[in-house]
Amino acid sequence: MDKLIEKYIYEHSSSEDPLLDDLYRKTHIKFVNPNMSAGHMQGKLLEFISAMVNPENILEIGTYTGYSAICLARGLKPGGKLITIEMNDELKEFACSYFKKAGLGSEIIQLTGHAQEIIPGLDKTFDLIYIDGDKREYTEYFNLVKKKIKPNGFILADNVLWGNKVTDKNIKDPQTKGILEFNEMINKQKDLDNIILPLRDGLSLIRFRKST
Repeated sequence: MDKLIEKYIYEHSSSEDPLLDDLYRKTHIKFVNPNMSAGHMQGKLLEFISAMVNPENILEIGTYTGYSAICLARGLKPGGKLITIEMNDELKEFACSYFKKAGLGSEIIQLTGHAQEIIPGLDKTFDLIYIDGDKREYTEYFNLVKKKIKPNGFILADNVLWGNKVTDKNIKDPQTKGILEFNEMINKQKDLDNIILPLRDGLSLIRFRKST
């Protein structure tokens, strides 16, 4: 994006929550691959989407340091829950501390382990699902979570442009292949609608069509 346009967008959008600003800054100081954090613009979009859906239950695959979980959880119905799954147990305590600072300690449930092993055992259905885990496993995640989505629910998938590698036919690394496989699979589904938003690294919005 043109830098002047990007600057204009930031100047004419709601400012970042100080708590999330601190979380984002500490993530860059303390952890490897800090760009995995959602950041201000994407976080605000996730918060807007969640507020519009007003979900009772949210599932997130890939907690990292908790930025997106906080944004999504702010749209929950009273008494609603967000379940977030993260492979790296070393991140749990840090993310949990920010969930508590955000006043969401009881709304966000942290689970550690492989999403493929955890999801089948969840006894909930979800209004909103956010996929942001291992890119090689996106298709697996989708095939599991589509059994857990409520009618008229939404699935969001992050990083679906993968640094614009999706247009380079010479790149064959496993992560890119995983994203390409996922995008092609979604595009061929006859029972859903989807759109890719070119925000940051690409965000796919997916909704199953209503039965007629």
